[in-house]
Amino acid sequence: MADPQLDVPPEQSARRGYWERRSLLLRVRWRSLLRAIGTREVRDNGVALLVISALIGIGVGAGVVVVHQLLQALHEFLFKLPPGRLLSEGVGIASWRALLIPILGGLLLGIAHALIRRWRPREIVDAIEANALHGGKLSLTDSLNLTLMTILSGGFGASVGLEAAYTQFGAGIASRVGQTLRVRRSDLRMLVGCGTAAAIAAAFNAPLAGAFYAFELVIGSYAPVALAPVSVAALAGMFVSHWTFGPQPLLPPAGLIRVTGWDYPVFALVGFGAGVLGIVTMLSVTRIERAFRAFDIPAWIRPTLGGAALGLVALAFPQVLGGGHGAIQAVAGMNISLLLLICLVPAKALASALSIGAGFRGGLFSSSLFLGSLFGCAVGRLIVTVAPVVHADPLAYTLVGMAAVAAAIVGAPVTMILLVIELTANFAIAAGVVAAVIIAATVVRTSFGYSFATWRFHLRGVPITGASDIGWALDLTVGRLMRRDPALAPLDLPLEELRRVFPLGGPKTVFLTDPGGGYAGMVQTADVHSPDLDSRLSELTAQDLAAAPESWLMPLQPVRQALELFRTSQRETLAVVASETDRRVVGYVTEAYALRRYNQELELARASDLKESGLFGPG
Repeated sequence: MADPQLDVPPEQSARRGYWERRSLLLRVRWRSLLRAIGTREVRDNGVALLVISALIGIGVGAGVVVVHQLLQALHEFLFKLPPGRLLSEGVGIASWRALLIPILGGLLLGIAHALIRRWRPREIVDAIEANALHGGKLSLTDSLNLTLMTILSGGFGASVGLEAAYTQFGAGIASRVGQTLRVRRSDLRMLVGCGTAAAIAAAFNAPLAGAFYAFELVIGSYAPVALAPVSVAALAGMFVSHWTFGPQPLLPPAGLIRVTGWDYPVFALVGFGAGVLGIVTMLSVTRIERAFRAFDIPAWIRPTLGGAALGLVALAFPQVLGGGHGAIQAVAGMNISLLLLICLVPAKALASALSIGAGFRGGLFSSSLFLGSLFGCAVGRLIVTVAPVVHADPLAYTLVGMAAVAAAIVGAPVTMILLVIELTANFAIAAGVVAAVIIAATVVRTSFGYSFATWRFHLRGVPITGASDIGWALDLTVGRLMRRDPALAPLDLPLEELRRVFPLGGPKTVFLTDPGGGYAGMVQTADVHSPDLDSRLSELTAQDLAAAPESWLMPLQPVRQALELFRTSQRETLAVVASETDRRVVGYVTEAYALRRYNQELELARASDLKESGLFGPG
């Protein structure tokens, strides 16, 4: 066979050789740059981290712009919206489109999800889980897959918010940058917060809300050392969005808002009702998911059925389609009748629960803002209708309800307070918003205990209630603590022989095995040599003294589970077996050593937190 290289003209071959050399040179220079940036001198440089955070913010802001434009283009094409009109305004949407397009979207999403699961059969780690369990590490490929599925869901009208796509994309980009630069665990977690802060800031033109979203939900605490990088990223993301779209706030700047002393008790009731509404919405998602599982409906077909149910709701209330940005503007402008407001509250809650419970991808950030604006505006308009002498301002109640319901569902009270203030540029309503948000968050925390994100983790069996870093405790496993030289003896060994093989002064604990080699209990050497047994020595075996045959550990169990088993079994030493099915004894752990190692790691984590907080000055 002829060599294809011989058929290439000399000029073309020379050009190809030139570009290959240039490409190789660029790759070498890029790797050298990454090595230089990854050196300790740069990683420990606060200015360098600020520059990296700003670049992350710019990249994430640009991504938010692209996703927003793509979603709007899908809405205008599929639902024949006039240019610039938003889907959730519910204006001019043909009934057949409101019914059929969510069904088509559910079918396409189910197929896409099945194909992605065949390619990458694992759960996608989001920013909160990554920071809590994995030290900020998450897959950029998985993040892009989730972003694509969220765009597909929202583009075909699912009642979900795009903020889940924005924050996942931002966290994925930031984590990839941090891992490439080999930053420390704490810095990687902070960079993931920078990515999500930039995403929220770009989506809402609200840098303060974006920064505190990162602190409350993604980083899990407020550390002064993270203030500058997270704020810079949020500002950079907002500037990109602002430069591309102009101001375009979710709400027009509010004028004079009337708030009297009589309003505050009602604001408190709105906060209580918002907490209840948030809990009902979150539980509805779970009930719908369980219903699909109870009927054994394949996962890939569930979004199609959910799209059909959503379409039926949208026939009567087209405003439930999409995240709700357009409808929020209509509610704030008092362009919706009181009767429609009251009907839209359960309709939107049902539509969001159907969408997420059926498998559409997305979040409840903007949906909860819309739901809260409906609830608050309905309360305000009812007061105006029933008791006009009170002079209630429906816009004030709209803003209070919006922040309270969103805080109840999303679980970020300070973020929601700042978001309302930034969106309206009005501080007159701040006290009412704070009161309602605190009450709503307290109702959810004391009676339910989870935000929507942490509730989803609870259902999956993931042991986190927030983004605080507990990954170090899960990394400290029994396998890392155990000794690998257990003293073993068969269960039927005569006691006299057991005394001879394991005299006093030898191993304190002997682990017994059954005929198949599996763990069958343990005996203490001191008990074996007890004088009380001398009279019956010839008739006793090791089995007669065996204790704790059902108390054992496995190598992959976290140390916290081991400490709990020590407590419940009241044993000072426990055997470690290979697995649930393979009960071979591979080692043992003592309670004293496990406690000492756990406390050492806990002190290291606390010391790291103090260093990050800047409590004792710069490191």
